[in-house]
Parts: sequence; C-alpha cells; structure tokens
Amino acid sequence: MKMISAVIKPFKLDDVREALSGIGITGLTVTEVKGFGRQKGHTELYRGAEYVVDFVPKVRLDLAVSDEQVDSVIEVITQAAGTGKIGDGKIFVSNLEHVVRIRTGETNDDAI
Repeated sequence: MKMISAVIKPFKLDDVREALSGIGITGLTVTEVKGFGRQKGHTELYRGAEYVVDFVPKVRLDLAVSDEQVDSVIEVITQAAGTGKIGDGKIFVSNLEHVVRIRTGETNDDAI
C-alpha cells in the first residue's frame, strides 16, 4: 500500500476528483494549504500599493491506494492537474504500513 500526497492548484480540484472517480478511487482527503516552490510567491497590487505574497494557496490531496493503483493514480493526477505552467504542484508517494477502518475493523487493502 502507498500514501499519495499531491499538492495542486485549487481550481483544478474538481477536475482531479472527477478523474480519480473515473478510475475507481472512492476516497480522498483534501486540505487547503499554502506554500511556495520555485515560483517564490508573487506580487499583487492592492489599492495602488504593490506587495509580495510569499505563500501561494494550494490544495493537498491525500489518498491511500494499493500498490497496483499507484501508477494510474499518478498519471490521472498529472493529466488532470497539469496546466503546463509553473506552480502546477507535486506528487509525493510514500509507503503505508498499516490501515484500519475504524467502523468495521477491516485492515490494510480491505480498509482502503
């Protein structure tokens, strides 16, 4: 099992969710986050004054998937979230050792 965390642009969330549903992903967690990468924030104009926005709003998706689903999930997120411009985001994959569904007590792949 793997934990996939993807940081994407907020306006791409619905596209990514629909694309993941299309390949059978039934659950994910979404968190509003702020951060920066190579783009190093940006400047904005407010009431005639220019100021720097250091942290850019993003959305973080967390999905627990079976090992067989990893490649297809990465491909779907990359296609659905990509705009071809700086700041599209990143996908992180890490090992997931144990999962328990609280309601039923199911574990690991059965709990996903």
